[in-house]
Amino acid sequence: MYIVHISSELAPVAKVGGLADVVFGLSRELEVRGNDVEIILPKYDCLWYGEIWGLDNSFGDLWVPWFDGSIHCSVYSGMVHGRKCFFIEPHSSDNFFNRNKFYGEHDDIMRFAFFSRAAIEFLLKSGKRPNIIHCHDWQTGLVPVLLWEIYHNLGMQDQRVVYTIHNFQHQGIHGEPVLNATGLGRPDYYFDRNRLGDDNNPDAINLMKGGIVYSSFVTTVSPKHAWEARYSDQGQGLGHTLAVHDGKFGGVLNGVDYDIWNPEISRFLPHHYDVWNLGGKYANKDALRGRLMLRHEYSPIISYVGRLDHQKGLHLVRHALFYALQRGAQFVLLGSSPDPAVNDEFYHLKNHLNENPDVHIELGFNEQLAHLIYAGSDMVVVPSIFEPCGLTQMIGLRYGSVPIVRAVGGLADTVFDRDYADMPYENRNGYVFHNADFDGIESAMDRAIGLWYDFPREFRRLLSNGMAYDYSWNYPAEHYLAIYHHACA
Repeated sequence: MYIVHISSELAPVAKVGGLADVVFGLSRELEVRGNDVEIILPKYDCLWYGEIWGLDNSFGDLWVPWFDGSIHCSVYSGMVHGRKCFFIEPHSSDNFFNRNKFYGEHDDIMRFAFFSRAAIEFLLKSGKRPNIIHCHDWQTGLVPVLLWEIYHNLGMQDQRVVYTIHNFQHQGIHGEPVLNATGLGRPDYYFDRNRLGDDNNPDAINLMKGGIVYSSFVTTVSPKHAWEARYSDQGQGLGHTLAVHDGKFGGVLNGVDYDIWNPEISRFLPHHYDVWNLGGKYANKDALRGRLMLRHEYSPIISYVGRLDHQKGLHLVRHALFYALQRGAQFVLLGSSPDPAVNDEFYHLKNHLNENPDVHIELGFNEQLAHLIYAGSDMVVVPSIFEPCGLTQMIGLRYGSVPIVRAVGGLADTVFDRDYADMPYENRNGYVFHNADFDGIESAMDRAIGLWYDFPREFRRLLSNGMAYDYSWNYPAEHYLAIYHHACA
């Protein structure tokens, strides 16, 4: 098949969150299976240009309709670690993508509405006719709307759109100007609740809702989160729309790039290991203690790696740190927050615990250190309030770091409690709790730490169970190909 991803992110050249990793990992796996895959991105001024090979102006005269005129664009092509990419650069005083940042501008919705129109205009004018256009999150929610309402009548009637929602929190809520800018017009038509009209604000349109209504198939990033979005408040007001379109909505679990996150080959680890030879894991534990100046003693190391965001259950992360110390364990935290108040809180905590030989708090992100923390930890905590998919727990499993998670979203789809899961013991791989409170996380940590101290052979068996799981892009790619063929049929 010929597949084009239209996305606001791609690892490693334009990465803010997991969306970037998903687009890269899925694209590569689809290509491995013999499909032709291309990716369209904005040409941000803050791209990591050193990761793009052969960047060249391949389509220098693209005029994109915008309000009552057109904006001239150049389209550059280049390879990003084997992925063929096109980067759209508008030449306009609006300066859409020359802001030295990817998101966070007052006109983000207009910026990405323009990108959506430009991407599909590029497909039309360049003669590209993919079988599937795969769009992601609110930033490209207008693509299927534009395809059906405008480009369907200009020779693109055979293209089908698969739309993946990575985060329901941000939906692209706007008013009539975005319709006028993109050439859709007809506010009475699009403000209808059966099209783009926001269910909670009669004076607004919702770009994510447009993506749901107009796409051939809609996915989110885990089966559990699909259920949560459909039947709970995690759909952030889109539950009714998902119910109306239930027949074309489902969850596909994200994968992990095992060419990067793999203790057998990681270039960031001083000692490699696998499920059959765990000696390297224990050597990495010693290396982690040496690097972070932790006390060398017989105790488990528990870690947290990820964003310091309220979504992640920060009150539980903080409590896990102190409970670990209370139970004779050590704790390592690696993370940062876009919220200055949260960063200040954890800087205060870091200073408070600075002399404690059993704690290390590293604020920021360091990929090399992240690999070593996963490899040197015995357990990793992921106590999220909500978690559409989550990569931390899947990376932890791969590295033999037993996950302790809350039973939400992708965490519930990937971690199965050692003591209570309704499945054979060899398929159980971690510890799970349900309530987002101190008693909940303490119950799971108590069982995990107790097993580590009292039954070390059983703990080793549990981490081996986890390392045997395959959470690569192998199975997700199969699922997406089935969805693509279904959409084309």
